[in-house]
Amino acid sequence: MAANSNSLEAAPERLSLKRMAPLLALLAVPVLCYVTGIYHYFSLDLLAQYHHTLQTWIAGHLVLAVLAYVILYAITTALSLPSGAVLTIAGGLLFGWVVGGSATVLGATMGASLLFLIARSSIGGGLAAQAGPWLEKLSDGFRKDAFNYLLFLRLVPAIPFVIVNLVPAVLGMPLWSYVAATFIGIIPGTFAYSYVGTGLESVFQAATVSYQACLTAKGVAEAAQCHLTIDASKLVTREIVIALAGLAVLAILPIALKRLWK
Repeated sequence: MAANSNSLEAAPERLSLKRMAPLLALLAVPVLCYVTGIYHYFSLDLLAQYHHTLQTWIAGHLVLAVLAYVILYAITTALSLPSGAVLTIAGGLLFGWVVGGSATVLGATMGASLLFLIARSSIGGGLAAQAGPWLEKLSDGFRKDAFNYLLFLRLVPAIPFVIVNLVPAVLGMPLWSYVAATFIGIIPGTFAYSYVGTGLESVFQAATVSYQACLTAKGVAEAAQCHLTIDASKLVTREIVIALAGLAVLAILPIALKRLWK
């Protein structure tokens, strides 16, 4: 009887639908937003239309506005909504790059940490148990230099934020190392995007002039052909991407040197 009891206690964790339900629900939200078109509300086009109204309200409720922004950013990060770049740029426009960048770092770290905890409790141990020794070996290697690895992943502009949130949870990274690496790793990119946001007013003005010129040329009958469109990808310069990539190389350098030394 005792032997059976010990074998049950030693049995590895297994993935189950009930256990994975919270994570699956979170990951289903971006799909739902795309299907329903809600993601259109996180666009610079909409911000161009309402930023003066928002700035007027923020001027009289700064603390409340910053708090609301931090909470909104945390929620959208935890739900893995594709709104990070737009919200970060909006924060720079509405609050300035220092306040906006700081609020973004706080909100993004909170949201990423929440998603990490949910993912770790949902699939962390169970996935490792089912995947076998190869994942355990990978986990051991990751945990030895978890901070630098995550710092590198955070700094690489091309890696989706949601992937970087989930991988450390699967590989068993400690929570506080995850929080620290996330907080530090997102600072350069966040403040770069926030600084871009401070120059958005002139971009909005140019787009508005172009939109009004289109309306004048097309007339009422063809007004639907005119659009006030802001492309966020064109706001981020090649120099910003190169700088972030350079920081990513510096983050991974200690690990590379350690491997070469061995």
